[in-house]
Amino acid sequence: MSKWMVSMKKSDFAATAKKFCIRDITARLLTNRGITSDEDIEMYLHGDKSLLHDPYELSDIKKGAAIIIDEINKNSTIRVIGDYDVDGICSTYILVSGLRMFGADVDYVLPDRVKDGYGLSVKLVDDAFEAGKSVILTCDNGIAASDQIAHAKDKGMTVVVTDHHEVPVDEDKEVLPTGDAVIDPKRRDDGSSFKEICGAVVAYKFLQVVATELGRMNKPEVQDFFDEMLVFAGLATVCDVMELRDENRVIVKESLKRIADTKNLGLRALINVNKLDAGAMSAFHYGFVIGPCLNASGRLDLASHAMSLFLEEDYNRAVSIATDLKDLNDSRKDMTVKGVDRASDLIDIEVSAGKLPKVLVVFLPEVHESIAGIIAGRIREKYNRPTIILTEAASEDGEAENGKSVKMAKGSGRSIEQYDMFAELTRVKELFTKFGGHKMAAGLSLPVDNIEEFRKRLNENCSLSEEDFVPVLHLDMALPFSAVDEDLINEFSLLEPFGNGNTKPVFAWKGVKLLSGRILGKNKNCGKYRVSDESGKVYEMMYFGDMDSFHEFLKESFGDGAVDDLYGGHADDNMMIKIAYYPNINSYMGKNTIQMVMSDYCL
Repeated sequence: MSKWMVSMKKSDFAATAKKFCIRDITARLLTNRGITSDEDIEMYLHGDKSLLHDPYELSDIKKGAAIIIDEINKNSTIRVIGDYDVDGICSTYILVSGLRMFGADVDYVLPDRVKDGYGLSVKLVDDAFEAGKSVILTCDNGIAASDQIAHAKDKGMTVVVTDHHEVPVDEDKEVLPTGDAVIDPKRRDDGSSFKEICGAVVAYKFLQVVATELGRMNKPEVQDFFDEMLVFAGLATVCDVMELRDENRVIVKESLKRIADTKNLGLRALINVNKLDAGAMSAFHYGFVIGPCLNASGRLDLASHAMSLFLEEDYNRAVSIATDLKDLNDSRKDMTVKGVDRASDLIDIEVSAGKLPKVLVVFLPEVHESIAGIIAGRIREKYNRPTIILTEAASEDGEAENGKSVKMAKGSGRSIEQYDMFAELTRVKELFTKFGGHKMAAGLSLPVDNIEEFRKRLNENCSLSEEDFVPVLHLDMALPFSAVDEDLINEFSLLEPFGNGNTKPVFAWKGVKLLSGRILGKNKNCGKYRVSDESGKVYEMMYFGDMDSFHEFLKESFGDGAVDDLYGGHADDNMMIKIAYYPNINSYMGKNTIQMVMSDYCL
């Protein structure tokens, strides 16, 4: 259970509803999301690709396009260097496909997560030079690669950077790499109307400028290309957890609208092997089905495996690659479950002893380093505490003074809103060989011998109170069941896609009486209930949360036999709770039924 906070933002909901032909309830939801001006409301409700911001707003983008066009005209050999996550894969695919369409001699490299690490490295520069490449074009990386780019320039190479990450700062001065063009919306001198775009969108905009400068933007085949690439830009936007607002939300809407008609055989194969309906895709499917399959290649294999899927022109071979990626992701999921269970067991030992630390630091030497961040996220969600998961890694420091190799640990952290993880790691940075990150997430390497001191000092420095560990659930409004009908639920689709920065609405209502229930699911992990409101009208309610915790709540609130009575169909008339919920429509055999999907509960 969470601490509930109801939004109290004010606006003339009736006027907004009348002007845009929506319900007052929907108008209030827009206000809760900070969508208040007529221009913003129009873009939010009805925005399409015509409302995307001008790509020429990006600093250096015209300069970078001119450089690449000149290199194409000189028949130079270009190497695109991306990253091993979904954004890096999609960015690379967009650039390689577009540049080949414009006649470039271009290939690509996606780094090996373990051997190469993130982004551009000296080794990747040397590999490109030795392969005869004269131009490096980065995507989803490069802004922090000053030394590596300087190395490439020393070799006489041309380097164009396209990235979206924060620019490194030294004593409040930006440290830009010495590339021939550096395109990144996070530059202080960048003029972008909206800066929170992913690497794939930067790559997309870069090609728009290339096409415009070549005078080919209005060619039908080029327009078709950009329509198709919106699918991949939207996929990357969701999977890189960018906020779904402004043009990001438009890009994802356009992506979901187009994916059923994608011409990419690999993407179609991946949709089919996961048994998804391409005509009914949502941001959820991007973030939790398609994206993880692509990410699994970069975590447990090579990201180039996913890239080859997008480039495959034979559907049967595409199905084979897609099946491999799905199997790899299934393996990753199994490894993650085991890792989460192992971490939970270790933490629960401390819970039983009554000494749960404020900051959780868990060493899992047997876990693959690539899934430490996923496990940290799951543990953070379970205990609502800052969490760092460490795994054993090869030594990064060579030989120790005594001639023995140093055992190293590598890890990832995920935080809660009240704890600035990067700032706290900075306070103990002498314990690390490497670290980086931001307020909510971090990565680090340190000797195994330093782990206990690391755990101790983080917790000694921690000023979080017990109140900080209570999760907060932000509610849009109190909404009686009687106010919900199919038309309203259908109108809520105007608010989609839901995700980071545009969460699904959450409503609350009191006096919900539990009448009967059934436990469903292969793992008995969800419940279906008959409930009634204050008028006595009966509704269906679903719950997909922690069933054990819900049952414990019912026992504590209504007695030990409450759960048995509920599932026996004769619950006590006094079994009445408050719920946080979202309504949806369940369609079965041609009949529509309104269901309330409970997300939280209290007395």
